[in-house]
Amino acid sequence: MSSAPVFLVESLAHAEAGAPLTLDGPEGRHAVAVRRLRVGEEIVLSDGAGAGALGRVAEVFGRDRLTVEVVERRAEPEPAARITVVQALPKGDRGELAVSTMTETGVDAIVPWSAARCVTQWKGERGAKALAKWRAAAREAAKQARRLRVPSVSEPLGTAGVARLLAGAAFAGVLHESTDLPLATAALPSEGDLVLVVGPEGGVAEAELAAFTAAGATAYRLGPTVLRTSTAGPAAAALLLTRTGRWS
Repeated sequence: MSSAPVFLVESLAHAEAGAPLTLDGPEGRHAVAVRRLRVGEEIVLSDGAGAGALGRVAEVFGRDRLTVEVVERRAEPEPAARITVVQALPKGDRGELAVSTMTETGVDAIVPWSAARCVTQWKGERGAKALAKWRAAAREAAKQARRLRVPSVSEPLGTAGVARLLAGAAFAGVLHESTDLPLATAALPSEGDLVLVVGPEGGVAEAELAAFTAAGATAYRLGPTVLRTSTAGPAAAALLLTRTGRWS
């Protein structure tokens, strides 16, 4: 990938070399008014689902729209081993920090989890706003990281929903301080869904751990130190990305 800035569009179905594309709306406004892109500068457009187009700014209109002449199509294939992190809801803006960092690291999907020991609980309008912030954080971090795939951020799940997710995974793990089994030595499949649960600051409750192990998950320890819930996910994701060969 080049260092050209990335902007998201709804579709790249008609993006062929030499074809003009229009960037408008909030992304167009950001490109023109904030990034101050000018004619001739390189830009990458992405649909957030793996398709991209490298182009050059052909014309700028006002403060919120420009046209791009496509230079080449690009693609980010879906990985054989997909990494999903189930993230317990942290306090304050630490959830957005976790989402941003995991996105930059390379996680493919993020699942908010309303764990029993979470201080924060998403309910009603407050929950909808929090979910929207997580999804916005994933979009912005994907652009920052020059990713053509924006990680999905699902609706929040309860413990039963997380257990069902773990039951269908090729690899299912739970970070827990009670075990001496290191994640660094876990047997990992070369393909399929790798699902890892990150608990809240108060830890995964025994009933939750029992439900997850009954679904086929194994408890692992990340390392000798205790990480915050907002940093454990990115650290574990980096380990899995390395061990599955995606960082090789």
